Amino acid sequence: MGSEFNKRFLKRLLQLSGQVNDRIGRKIMFMEVCGTHTTVISKSGLRDILADHMELRSGPGCPVCVTDQVDIDTIIALSRLPDTVIATFGDMIRVPGTYSSLEQERARGARVETFYSPREAVTYAAGHPDKEVVFLGVGFETTIPAIALSLLEAMAAGIKNYSLFSVHKVVPPAMKALLNDPEQKIDGFILPGHVCTITGRKAFDFISSDYRLSAVIGGFEEIDVMGAIYLLLKQIMDNRVETINGYRRLVHEDGNIKAQEIMKRCFDPSDVSWRGFGSIPGSGLRLKAEYAAHDARIRFPVEVPPSSPPEGCSCGEVLRGKLRPDDCPLFSSVCTPVNPVGPCMVSTEGACAAYYQYR
Repeated sequence: MGSEFNKRFLKRLLQLSGQVNDRIGRKIMFMEVCGTHTTVISKSGLRDILADHMELRSGPGCPVCVTDQVDIDTIIALSRLPDTVIATFGDMIRVPGTYSSLEQERARGARVETFYSPREAVTYAAGHPDKEVVFLGVGFETTIPAIALSLLEAMAAGIKNYSLFSVHKVVPPAMKALLNDPEQKIDGFILPGHVCTITGRKAFDFISSDYRLSAVIGGFEEIDVMGAIYLLLKQIMDNRVETINGYRRLVHEDGNIKAQEIMKRCFDPSDVSWRGFGSIPGSGLRLKAEYAAHDARIRFPVEVPPSSPPEGCSCGEVLRGKLRPDDCPLFSSVCTPVNPVGPCMVSTEGACAAYYQYR
């Protein structure tokens, strides 16, 4: 809370939240649906500063964290194939599978390479024609277009040893799964600004129109997050229910049309399983049939032993907002960033990692 403006705005935020709580007769509860928001809220101290006035719960905003255990185990099985290189973003390396992790497999000799962009993986594949390079497509709408472009670039260059293993997920169906839970007690949502730059604001209108809950798209500075919370509180005080764009400098009504077209060109919607949720209809993306020659699921079928989530791990409940990370009995004792039990303690966008690092 560095600047004087932020401090004055925070004071007003606390006053307004007190008025809202008096009006509804209890402490308000909001959910941030983005792992980056979770980190900002924890790092800035907002979660603790606002704790007496409101509850801020983390949601399914970390794509690594919501990747199903079966998919993690399949990825690990792929890493064991001969002449295969797993290309991935760094967060996936230490995610525990049922029996191993990519980090452990690499220590045993598997080729696992980390890249900052999918295009780097295409360049790597071009320079290693004797290896099958499998890029792990883990991410929401924010990263999907870039990964789709990497496939198109590889095909245009005649690079045949580059494949995608898609566990991509899209956020709106997961929001519907949250909202359809009769036990859910969230009063409003801070929506993910990065995702909304692609989808646009209208993609989340259903939250207010169909479920009669307030939602605000938030940016990623402290003042952005406070502004999103303020707009949620104002809606409640004014008896309004809307999906508001609080990140206008980047998010538009219809989103990034070109990025959406690239996604549609390469992927079809599919029903996929999310950690903590089970199968959510239309929430995943699978490569279209015309790209089968670059679909790792088709090219490299592998057998996977029965999968099971880590014993005692509460990641599923955390991702659904049912628990805070520090409600998990394993948190900070058995499960730490050095020895993570579940993915929420591994990823830089994981709620458990954010709580551990900044509390």
